[in-house]
Amino acid sequence: MIMNADVGVIGLAVMGQNLVLNLLDKGYRVAVYNRTKSRVDDFVHGVARGKDVVPAYSLAELTQVLTPPRKILLMVRAGEAVDALISELIPLLEPGDVLIDGGNSFFRDTQRRERQLGEHGLLFLGVGISGGEEGARHGPSIMPGGPRAAWDLAGQVLLDIAARAADGEPCCAYLGPDGAGHFVKMVHNGIEYGDMQLISEAYHLMRDFLGLTAPEMVRIFAEWNREELESHLIEITADILGRIDKETGMPLVELIRDEAEQKGTGKWTAQVALDLGVPVPSLTAAVSARFLSALKEEREQAARVLTSPAARSTGEPGAGERGEIRSFLANLRKALYAARLCIYAQGFALLKEAARVYEWGYELDLAKVAQIWRNGCIIRARLLNHIMEAYKRDQGLRNLLLDTYFREVIAASQASWRQVVSQAALAGIPAPALSSALTYYDAYRAERLPANLIQAQRDYFGAHTYRRLDRPGVFHTEWRDPEDKE
Repeated sequence: MIMNADVGVIGLAVMGQNLVLNLLDKGYRVAVYNRTKSRVDDFVHGVARGKDVVPAYSLAELTQVLTPPRKILLMVRAGEAVDALISELIPLLEPGDVLIDGGNSFFRDTQRRERQLGEHGLLFLGVGISGGEEGARHGPSIMPGGPRAAWDLAGQVLLDIAARAADGEPCCAYLGPDGAGHFVKMVHNGIEYGDMQLISEAYHLMRDFLGLTAPEMVRIFAEWNREELESHLIEITADILGRIDKETGMPLVELIRDEAEQKGTGKWTAQVALDLGVPVPSLTAAVSARFLSALKEEREQAARVLTSPAARSTGEPGAGERGEIRSFLANLRKALYAARLCIYAQGFALLKEAARVYEWGYELDLAKVAQIWRNGCIIRARLLNHIMEAYKRDQGLRNLLLDTYFREVIAASQASWRQVVSQAALAGIPAPALSSALTYYDAYRAERLPANLIQAQRDYFGAHTYRRLDRPGVFHTEWRDPEDKE
């Protein structure tokens, strides 16, 4: 059998197929394998007909047709399926071969798998891939992590199929050892949860507070997408709101059941942030909002018995009220952008602490992370150019909120932001991401927080001790003793 395929791909679901087509477009000869033989045949004789693709009907056959050192991209469901596949592949591979996990694997699993494969002389890259079906086909954002030797062998393949930013730079870069790539993808998804929740809250306020129709909201989101809020998620929101259901003539979005599902990556972000002691309240609020949305029947029952503020009229607005609507929308635009800044600040703070704790060091370059998110991925946005520049100016920046651009934007936006959050609360419209982001900002800028009382309480009931502002050392007080002995 001739060993001349450049890359192997295992898994021909939607993402796998589109990545293969992307590789073929870039001049690679690709060997493909799927456990279901018919899927291999359908792909080879269907959308890949006439292209330089080599079908394989067993893992042994796949490894035989690949030119050493082999480069094999795994596009299978994260979890046990990856471990099972690795176990089957190990006896078929030779030292120096590279396995690339392109799924949404948990970074700790990636760390473990790298160690496991290293014992056999095999190399492993944990690679986050974002962009969905379209990104996979035409250029996703790619986040690789693993041994430098693995990147040296397989990195060019990933660079070739990645998206390009407006300045021509590839949206792919080596991010560090072991689980760094999948960690960055996890945080990407956490930010994605937060940004989606923010946008949904803006939509909720437009619909239920202002009484705007879907066509009116289409124009607003389309306008916002030409300004500082420009992003993939704002763009698709305008498209979604503009889609009319052919059967009913109603906006399709209003016919979709209000239950948001999730695959778990946002929850991982919140859990890991808690483990590392990094506050990400807005990302956590977005995860909790999805859990709340899943309580559809409970919410319907609660709506019938729990009180709420008086409903705002959503009739045809008069001239004065139209002015109020324009004013509120101007405030909402600023609030949405300021809250988005805080969501990104939380995500990048988590990346910074992870690099320290897991000893990824300078390899996890935060300017580089922002750079590779500028195109191809779900959270691509104009804002990422500002984030990239912030970390180029100061690699040691402790929090994005301290950067000049972020400080100036929030200073100019916070009055509007506070107005929106206040009005949402008074109207009884939940805005967990908008409000938690504001609370994060206020807590981060607070020179003194009430944590002194919490620490005193801890010392009172558990003798946990405390530190003082006026002298060094650790102290304990017998709080029940009127003499306050220390």
